[in-house]
Amino acid sequence: MESAATPLEDVQARIAHAAGIAGRKPQDVTLVAISKTHPAERILPLLEAGQRVFGENRVQEAQEKWPALKERYDDVELHLVGQLQSNKAEDAVELFDCIHSLDRPSLVKALAKAMDKAGKRVPIFVQVNIGAEEQKGGCAIADLPGLLQQARDADLPIAGLMCVPPFDIEPAPFFALLAKLAADNGLAPEEGGKLSMGMSGDFETAIMLGATHVRVGSALFGARE
Repeated sequence: MESAATPLEDVQARIAHAAGIAGRKPQDVTLVAISKTHPAERILPLLEAGQRVFGENRVQEAQEKWPALKERYDDVELHLVGQLQSNKAEDAVELFDCIHSLDRPSLVKALAKAMDKAGKRVPIFVQVNIGAEEQKGGCAIADLPGLLQQARDADLPIAGLMCVPPFDIEPAPFFALLAKLAADNGLAPEEGGKLSMGMSGDFETAIMLGATHVRVGSALFGARE
């Protein structure tokens, strides 16, 4: 079994460095290790090295590998970072500790119903289509206040905002815009809100612009096949 300590330590050091530049504490940034497409044997070295927050894209894939891993490591926090179909809301609420991809009113209803049924409340990030890209998930910027109000009316615990900037464009303006949208809607980090933004190629920039959660996959696991 190959050791994952070195990539993990490298990412942790980069998080600490970026946080220091921004005058922030490294512990204020949560590293979400994106384990999608990777089997349990690739995840175990990170668990053994102390990483406890992981992210998956698909409910079904997570159902196949995480129940056994969570039984062994019962302090793991599992985040759903991919698009969520309304008919998978119950399964998502049952398995995940946080959901990063609320983006439409129908999903508000499905998640509220699932949480009521399960008798638990799972923190939710509202995903914003920050680059107005047709092919991407996320609510339109103009629709954000209304969607947040619907979610609050449905008693969904709103953790903060999430975004995936356009590929191959400097991400900093998009991260800055998400931070502004959070502040405009009462979700700024200083008000207890969270910002899920930044991936392997740009998480340091995201941290300097206020990210509280960075979603890192390839820098920890290597490029996907």
